[in-house]
Amino acid sequence: MIWHLFFQPFIEFGFMRRALVVCLALSISTTALGVFLLLRRMSLMGDALSHAILPGVAVGYLLSGMSLLAMSIGGFVAGITVALVAGWVSRRTPLKEDASFAGFYLGSLALGVTLVSLRGSSVDLLHLLFGSILAVDRDSALFVAGVASLTLLVLAFCYRGMVSEAFDSAFLQVNSARAPGLLHGLFLALLVLNLVAGFQVLGTLMAVGVMMLPAVAARCWARTLPGLLLLAAGIGALCAWLGLSLSWMAGLPAGPAIVLTASMVFFFSILFGTRSGLAHSLRALLT
Repeated sequence: MIWHLFFQPFIEFGFMRRALVVCLALSISTTALGVFLLLRRMSLMGDALSHAILPGVAVGYLLSGMSLLAMSIGGFVAGITVALVAGWVSRRTPLKEDASFAGFYLGSLALGVTLVSLRGSSVDLLHLLFGSILAVDRDSALFVAGVASLTLLVLAFCYRGMVSEAFDSAFLQVNSARAPGLLHGLFLALLVLNLVAGFQVLGTLMAVGVMMLPAVAARCWARTLPGLLLLAAGIGALCAWLGLSLSWMAGLPAGPAIVLTASMVFFFSILFGTRSGLAHSLRALLT
């Protein structure tokens, strides 16, 4: 039973193997970004940017149909534009950055859905919003693998700066006037690029789940940053494998099944994690 559920689909079917490889690549890169978002207390920014890329994706779709290149370029440009404009608005007005992001991403989501509806069908809209991971082709797999590799290389090269900005941005500001802005812009570019890659397989609504849920779950267990990064990547990979197996067994949509699996790991972690221990606190309160 275990062999047929967790191993046989990936051995017998090429589309299941491609889906698993793509999910593993996404798990390694996006969870690392999710950890840094968590440390910066910007967890909801990933959700905002995942919606912000939709107008660009829709424009690429209107111009070239289901073209990977056109939709990727459009999504990246739209995400970077929203991030830069929202940051500029927060600096020039009394609004905080999260408030300006909320306003822009809600408008972007509505605009993207409207643009897709001008030419596409409900099937096309569902494909863009929720992805089609079991139908991922070779070009999409190579694109995701390339984005994951680039993300890991940049994070490794800028690791000390990213950590300094996450924990003590004032220290980084004192030592270098330009470094915080450059690092923040580079981080946002990586974030948008990974969301664009994730949208290809999981859709704009599900991609952020793979990014944040493993990172938050790992935070309930790990006590060091390297341990947090490794554990988040491991949880993401495990949830991808279990979610795909669950979708195969129960006939569920693959993307939502992966995110649901990550949600279950998240709930288990907040209940029994060594750093959260909510169940122990509730037991002590009741007794």
